[in-house]
Amino acid sequence: MPAEDRRGQAEPTVRDAISAPDAQGRPRRTTRRFPLFTKDTAPPEGGGRAAPGDAPAPARQWPVLVVLSAVALGLLLTALDVFRYGTLLIGAALLAGAVMRWILPGVGMLAVRSRFTDIATYGILGLAIVLLSLMAQPRPLLEIPFLKDTLHFTLAK
Repeated sequence: MPAEDRRGQAEPTVRDAISAPDAQGRPRRTTRRFPLFTKDTAPPEGGGRAAPGDAPAPARQWPVLVVLSAVALGLLLTALDVFRYGTLLIGAALLAGAVMRWILPGVGMLAVRSRFTDIATYGILGLAIVLLSLMAQPRPLLEIPFLKDTLHFTLAK
């Protein structure tokens, strides 16, 4: 026998594991298929505040502010013709973002996608920028011999 609520109406019964009440409270069967049009998205893992809710906004979002500040400084150095150090700083900032996303439980707006996807994206882009800045001409700090051979092979007449 269904239980009575405060208004004297019976509570909806759930027929099976994939039934859910609709807006009027009647149970309805939902499908296991993904909807054609999504109505909302789940928040990313670790997307909570990096500081308590009563802290000012910059303190709650300090991880993304650290990464953006380092990238801005790197862009400024690049614009001031200190190319190698500027791009190294940009790559290091992305790598630091990957490390923060990995270690910290809540990183605020630094969390965009799932934890794994964010770490992979920040890490791969940061590593690529660091390696490219180390190999930049003139006087590269890092020389990878097979890349030079590959370049000559692809451009050979």
